[in-house]
Amino acid sequence: MNKLKPSSLNPLKQLPPPPPPPPPSSQPTTTKSFNAIINKLSSQSAHHEVFQTYSSMLNTNTPPDAFTFPSLLKACTSLELFSHGLSFHQRVTVNGYSSDSYIASSLINFYAKFGCVRSAHKVFDMMPERNVVPWTAIIGCYSRLGDTNMVFSMYNEMQRQGIRPSSVTLLSMLSGAPELNQVQCLHGCTVLYGFESDIALANSILNVYGKCGSIEDAKDFFEFMDYRDMISWNSLLSGYAQIGDVRKVLQLLDRMRIEGMEPDQQTFGSLVSVTAMQSNLKWGKLVHGKVLRAGFYLDAHVETSLIVMYLKCGNIDSAFQIFEQVPDKDVVLWTAMISGLVQNDCADVALTFFCQMLKSRVELSTATIASALAACAQQGSFDLGTSIHGYVLRQGMSLDIPAQNSLVNMYAKCGHLDQSFAYFDRMAKRDLVSWNAIVAGYAQNGHIFKSLLLFNEMRTTLQRPDSITVVSLLQGCASIGAINQGKWIHNFVIRSCLRPCILVDTALVDMYSKCGDLDTAQKCFDGMSQHDVVTWSTIIAGYGCHGKGETALRMYSEFLHTGIEPNHVIFLSVLSTCSHNGLVHHGLSIFQSMTEDFSIAPNLEHRACIVDLLSRAGRVEEAYNFYKMMFQEPTTDVLGILLDACRAKGNDELGDIIARDILMLRPANAGNYVQLAHSYASMNRWDGVGEVWTQMRSLGLKKLPGWSFIELHGTITTFFSDHNSLPQSEDIVSILKTLSQEMRKIDINNKTSQMDMQPGILIFTETC
Repeated sequence: MNKLKPSSLNPLKQLPPPPPPPPPSSQPTTTKSFNAIINKLSSQSAHHEVFQTYSSMLNTNTPPDAFTFPSLLKACTSLELFSHGLSFHQRVTVNGYSSDSYIASSLINFYAKFGCVRSAHKVFDMMPERNVVPWTAIIGCYSRLGDTNMVFSMYNEMQRQGIRPSSVTLLSMLSGAPELNQVQCLHGCTVLYGFESDIALANSILNVYGKCGSIEDAKDFFEFMDYRDMISWNSLLSGYAQIGDVRKVLQLLDRMRIEGMEPDQQTFGSLVSVTAMQSNLKWGKLVHGKVLRAGFYLDAHVETSLIVMYLKCGNIDSAFQIFEQVPDKDVVLWTAMISGLVQNDCADVALTFFCQMLKSRVELSTATIASALAACAQQGSFDLGTSIHGYVLRQGMSLDIPAQNSLVNMYAKCGHLDQSFAYFDRMAKRDLVSWNAIVAGYAQNGHIFKSLLLFNEMRTTLQRPDSITVVSLLQGCASIGAINQGKWIHNFVIRSCLRPCILVDTALVDMYSKCGDLDTAQKCFDGMSQHDVVTWSTIIAGYGCHGKGETALRMYSEFLHTGIEPNHVIFLSVLSTCSHNGLVHHGLSIFQSMTEDFSIAPNLEHRACIVDLLSRAGRVEEAYNFYKMMFQEPTTDVLGILLDACRAKGNDELGDIIARDILMLRPANAGNYVQLAHSYASMNRWDGVGEVWTQMRSLGLKKLPGWSFIELHGTITTFFSDHNSLPQSEDIVSILKTLSQEMRKIDINNKTSQMDMQPGILIFTETC
């Protein structure tokens, strides 16, 4: 057997030198005196100083004993020094201390911290005798891993061997007890062994009851507690916050003060969290007032929670005011602000804040990177997104899975699918969000066939698709009219029991509607267990865009009888339906009811629908008057609607006025200039046509040719007018000519047959 090198038994030779401590008044000389200092430093979490004292101990040739190593192993655990812990384990074995219960427990905790469960259990198995300390350590090891079956199996074995559990044993078991029956079992054991007065154990039971959602059990346990500290109150308050009961939280806060317990920052953190969860701005402002009166407005945690609450309630101004008042902004505060702005569809503002954060020299976290990339994805800012990716690479940052998912999503949303897939392919670990990001990326960019291939690959990795996966696929099918693939996904939804789910059901209604299968869309709608305003908007829009305006209005009438509060989206669907189906009276009436009956201010899209409604009905003068009255700022697209109506109705005088208005705006869209040119040409205003083309060229604008596409086997092929860039263009033109000739022959034969069948008509055939 090879002899052990002395250096391998002294891992401190490999440690970086810790900061020098102040010179001691008297140098310890015995093992006991060194152990006293080491244990005191360990209790103060001064782990570097623990190692320095141990080094001094070795330098004075003072031998360590069984009481020295538990603190050393604890220091290795806290400082994540795995190799040093192994060396100490080696020295423990050489010195014959392996059977000591406290050292063994320290070793079990050490290995458990680094996820080495087998090594921890091996240490436990090698012990000749075991008391409650190592049993508690090994049970805690499995509890932290969430292996509840093993936890209770070890606990039962401990009892069979006649070892009485301590309150620490039960406490360690509670941390891994996610189910209500397990918590109730441990509650019973607490009473059985007489640990009710242990406040730490009682608070843990109270906390876990709340996390399991059994708030009544938590409340009953709280009422029977002999002594309650701040943690007890906060645990119950957190339980009510978790289920979103704002009233109970506020009542508990008042009772807390009556009983002489002043709330702390955790109390107010729970208060703010529950209002954020409910997105209830009224309650949020009330809680904010309580925070100000209690003097916690300077606490960083509370301020961050308030910012998150206001952003979740959509009150960006209040969040910004609190943010500006914070003198020392940390990374958590910056990240909360950036993330909240992205969730409020304010990606441009979020990116501005991100740039300010970089200038402030605050170190970025992976959560910050993820939020900034999400803003780039929402904004379509490919250049900034790649710059952030470059920053990550230059800084050598190790991104966690959520941040990596944001990178995949950013590249996909910006249309750079090759880069998105390349990064996805390099990911060492992928979660459900990773797969959803890449599948949605291809589906939403029209590559439904590739997205389905990735979907199948996802299933082969045993990653179960969820509602988000199928919704993105259904949206992709809807965007290109791929009804066959949509039906296949519908079939998968049924087989996988992903219904009822309002997101999936609404996506199915949308897919069938956009693919023109209104009967199946209606069946899916009728089969839903519940409908929200988005579902109703989808089915109404489906009928509206397929020329079934009366049916769409009937569905809208049914919606109003459900008692669901209408929003901007459903009004846009209804007004668009009226516009496309010539239902002028209904459209004007519904537009009026928006403000009078539902107090919803019409936005630009609603007002544009009314202009389009009146223009399509030939009431161009009325449409123009509505535009002048309802649009404070000129809008090129709406003026374009009016210009087309003037050309269709031959209203040259009004058309000339509108054309001048459009020219003054100098739009950046080439299509507007082409529209103007056509309008001037219809009025024989060739000077105007020349002016339009001149201005268009001066701006460097080019009109994209007309185009259409077909979907075949999941692949989209795009055709442009007057363009022959496709490799098969000659074959396509040849086949089209053949088809045209055959169609003409069929048409001539049909006409001839009809003439033969008409009485009184003579057919003369010329013969040579």
